[in-house]
Amino acid sequence: MCRWIAYRGDTIALEHYVTAPAHSLIEQSIRALESTASINGDGFGLGWYGDHPEPGLYRELRPAWSDENLRYLCRHLRSHLFFAHVRAATGTSITRQNCHPFVCGRWMFMHNGLIGNWGRLRRKVESLVPDELYPLRIGTTDSEAAFLAIMGAGAERDPIGATERVLEVLTNMVSSDGLREPLRFTSALTDGSDLYAFRYAANDNANTLYYRTADEGVVVVSEPLDKEQDIWQPVPTNHMLIARAGKEVELRPMFAAHRIAAE
Repeated sequence: MCRWIAYRGDTIALEHYVTAPAHSLIEQSIRALESTASINGDGFGLGWYGDHPEPGLYRELRPAWSDENLRYLCRHLRSHLFFAHVRAATGTSITRQNCHPFVCGRWMFMHNGLIGNWGRLRRKVESLVPDELYPLRIGTTDSEAAFLAIMGAGAERDPIGATERVLEVLTNMVSSDGLREPLRFTSALTDGSDLYAFRYAANDNANTLYYRTADEGVVVVSEPLDKEQDIWQPVPTNHMLIARAGKEVELRPMFAAHRIAAE
């Protein structure tokens, strides 16, 4: 499966987490240690925030290890919030449009996981995307469709609630008609100020997700970037990480509000 990094904090060079560590994202693209696919060579992408409300975006369909531009970009690009992603395709084509992150206005999203039996469910999932957002659907992945569905469900006002509402619908879809297809949703979502990361699964085990805090900020990763395992904390299954401006990082069970309301 894919590997990714999300960072929020002081303004730093992207290389600090993307290319410099011993088990950097480039190394994980060749030799992932906690993934069903050790090779993540089906494209990569960077997304970062700078002087404009909308993020900068660089996506390439070549493997991360073979793009000589990547190290230069990461050395010179500086940001307070950035995403980086290396892709292992799960059935959709290897194109630039299918590389993460995905952008909608000032919002950015990336994903590690899948919606099981995508060919059967694709039309149903895409029907969750409102007409006004559907022109932004330029790829064919389940990830992009889920992101636009979340935006259509009200992410501008309530990113957590919108994500949970879409995941409830997707869970029902993969568990309908007598089938139990896997749904794995380990993702990051941001508006350029606040960072949200989700680790969720239905009918399957959730993909790995870790985080660490340091003086400069918080970094969230698919797998640790070094051998200092004690400083990397796992995000529990069916939990979210919330890193808001000026506040401490928070871990919260997903769907907790639904359970409280039902009691």
